[in-house]
Amino acid sequence: MGANTSQVSDLSDNPSLKALVGTESISENDPFWNQLISFTFISPTSSGDSKLLEEAVIPLAKTLIENNPRTGNFGALVRIFLGRTKELKISTECQDQLFIWQAHNALFMIRCLLKVFIREMSEEELHLQFSYQERAPGFCGETGSEDLLEELLSNLVHLIVEVPLLDITYSILFEAVTTLLVFFSYQLFHKDILRDGIIYQHIMKGRCLCLTSRLVKTLLYNFIRQEKCPPATHIFEPKAEGGLLYGLASGVASGLWSVFTLGGAGSKAGIDQEHNPLPLSNQSLLLLLVLANLTDGPDWPNPYRQAITCFRNTQDTSSLPVEQPHTFQINFNSLYTALCEQQRSDQATLLLYTLLHQNANMRTYMLSRTDMDNLVLPILEILYHVEERNSHHVYMALIILLILTEDDAFNRSIHEVILKNISWYTERSLTEISLGSLLILVVIRTIQFNMTRTRDKYLHTNCLAALANMSAQFRCLHQYAAQRIISLFALLSKKHNKVLEQATQSLRGRQGDNTALPDYAQDLNVIEEVIRMMLEIINSCLCNSLHHNPNLVYALLYKRELFEQFRTHPSFQDIMQNLDTVIGFFSQRLEQAGSDLSVERVQEVIMKGAQALPKDRLKKFPELKFKYVEEDQPEDFFIPYVWSLVFNSGVGLHWSPHGIELFSMDSG
Repeated sequence: MGANTSQVSDLSDNPSLKALVGTESISENDPFWNQLISFTFISPTSSGDSKLLEEAVIPLAKTLIENNPRTGNFGALVRIFLGRTKELKISTECQDQLFIWQAHNALFMIRCLLKVFIREMSEEELHLQFSYQERAPGFCGETGSEDLLEELLSNLVHLIVEVPLLDITYSILFEAVTTLLVFFSYQLFHKDILRDGIIYQHIMKGRCLCLTSRLVKTLLYNFIRQEKCPPATHIFEPKAEGGLLYGLASGVASGLWSVFTLGGAGSKAGIDQEHNPLPLSNQSLLLLLVLANLTDGPDWPNPYRQAITCFRNTQDTSSLPVEQPHTFQINFNSLYTALCEQQRSDQATLLLYTLLHQNANMRTYMLSRTDMDNLVLPILEILYHVEERNSHHVYMALIILLILTEDDAFNRSIHEVILKNISWYTERSLTEISLGSLLILVVIRTIQFNMTRTRDKYLHTNCLAALANMSAQFRCLHQYAAQRIISLFALLSKKHNKVLEQATQSLRGRQGDNTALPDYAQDLNVIEEVIRMMLEIINSCLCNSLHHNPNLVYALLYKRELFEQFRTHPSFQDIMQNLDTVIGFFSQRLEQAGSDLSVERVQEVIMKGAQALPKDRLKKFPELKFKYVEEDQPEDFFIPYVWSLVFNSGVGLHWSPHGIELFSMDSG
């Protein structure tokens, strides 16, 4: 943008825009429209540019709101766009860049105006803005029962699914996806979840319904393809360093706005371009998440969620016993690869969660992959950098792990995948470790972080549930992973003693005082639940795979005094029996082996002892199995979360924080 930025603030003085928003009706046949939509401007991608644009458009849009009931100029602009799009597919095949360029410009103007309209008025009032028609002589007549709002929505969906993604169509496809996102942005200005409305009805039940599966498939493929914004030379010819002129149409360019370039194309790479070089991929994913999380109607399910729930692999040739609505086929390998590569963003992690949780075909496929480390490692990295991530991203990553650990084959296979030099794990040099041991390390680290910082019970529960699901399948635990399991127990034990002491002192100081105790009892209860769970996890490993885990036995013996205090505790007596048996059995064998044993000799005694310990000496407990269940009314969590992602990550979209009701701005 450079030195041209200041020109954006001059929009309100532009004669063409003044005429559009003014008091005079302009016939659709007037050459004015051709001039209006011939400008060298592609949507901005940086939030700074978008903010400048928004501020410049607001006064124009407000003037149009006032005058449009008399002029119908907004409806005329929409019809000009619709007229252009009818031939978009042919224009693409003929490489008619001028036609595509003008259609893009018209849609870009509609989107900028709509964004302000939606903030300023209700859906009913917006619907009226579409219905006003010019009263000037020369008007081509009433259009009868035409619903221009539905026509535009339907047209945008058609455009997205029918126009192929090429260099010359990239910008208009991006604009179509962005305009649909803007239509749904009413939700931002309502604290309650919107469960109905004119736009909702059109998208869920109107003419768009038959395109549901194609729309979901196209948005997924946009995400999969990860297409960078095409170089500007495909559309523009460089004019000077500060700007670009449209090569084919420089004769009709009206100089309305200075040049912005989508994703920084044709300009020097700036921070925003590096931050988001994939505007169409990002925007398509956000729209997909918005559609998937729309609430069900009173007597119809959300068709977009149905499509996401049941799509199948292109390799799957089996016939369905019952035809599922809105199903389609997509290349699972390509989707899996894109998901592995994109987990840095909240929205890609949320898509992964959605597919794992709701699409059984995709879940089965992922769990059958022999390269699960490509998917699991990025998830572990999110958890490892818990301090830098927002809590929602951490939750999603944890729930993904919990869903994966529900599968026994996954729990076995992760111990067979050996990793070398995990660069992001900085606490200790891990030159060689199994994926399973690394997973345990990262989850334990998350628990410890949570204990000292956030103290979030939900986080604890999911971490412990994932460890519990894996515990019976622990194999060849890395020495460091075994140490961290026992260290976590030591930390819990210390915390337990501290809270117990505080509770006792508090009780002494309140003799004869019947007022309620502070939260110590509750704290104690929570810590004892976590200690119980950790004991069950250690017990599960010892009962099911003791001979595979000499390092855990070694760590257990090394810190055996930790467990003394819990032996007689009523909450832990039953589970402590097995630990006592194991500690007693191996301690005796080590005494028999002599004193001053080397580490290697101790490990040798443990290895032999593990084979000799009779299995029936250990009491059987029910298998530890936890299953993730989505909470009641999940939309109360997911809809604000998705819209906070649109608010923060939508390319070229800027909303002022004032008036945002759906989420508090510090959580957005």
